[in-house]
Amino acid sequence: MRRADGGYRPAYNVQLATDAGSGVIVGAAVLNEGSDKGVQAGTMEDQVAGRCGVHPQDYLIDGGFAELDTISTLTKRGLTAYAPVREPKSASKTLSSPRDGDSPEVTAWRRRMETEEGKSIYKLRAATAEWANAQIRGHGLRSFTVRGLGKALSVVLLVVIAHNLSRWIALST
Repeated sequence: MRRADGGYRPAYNVQLATDAGSGVIVGAAVLNEGSDKGVQAGTMEDQVAGRCGVHPQDYLIDGGFAELDTISTLTKRGLTAYAPVREPKSASKTLSSPRDGDSPEVTAWRRRMETEEGKSIYKLRAATAEWANAQIRGHGLRSFTVRGLGKALSVVLLVVIAHNLSRWIALST
């Protein structure tokens, strides 16, 4: 994977889906792509729905996942997607201005994210997703001592189990 210093080294990109109410990690994936761009959030949502038996109502998406196709797909599944909107290239347009080729779902998302309610809901992402990432780093997952996506995923799943057990203990007291 390409690294920040411009070189290439073995590395993995860990993706997590976290329940905002409990802090429990409900989805995990490991990729060997350095960027989230082009990674489908719908794939993680499929994993969450399959594991939990229900689709989440709201989906707080990292900015790297905020692809227009993903927003449309999730909205058609009945989810409300929250993700940052990229600044328009033209100074005459606002964040919520429709762009060429926008689907009705994308237009609604752009409008939603310009409201105070949309912005305040999206702020929950930092308190859940980034918190869960920090927690698993605290459990020792900073680098991998294994090679291969399958082995790296096994390590991630073990750390996720430890994290979820600690959440279970914290929530039951």
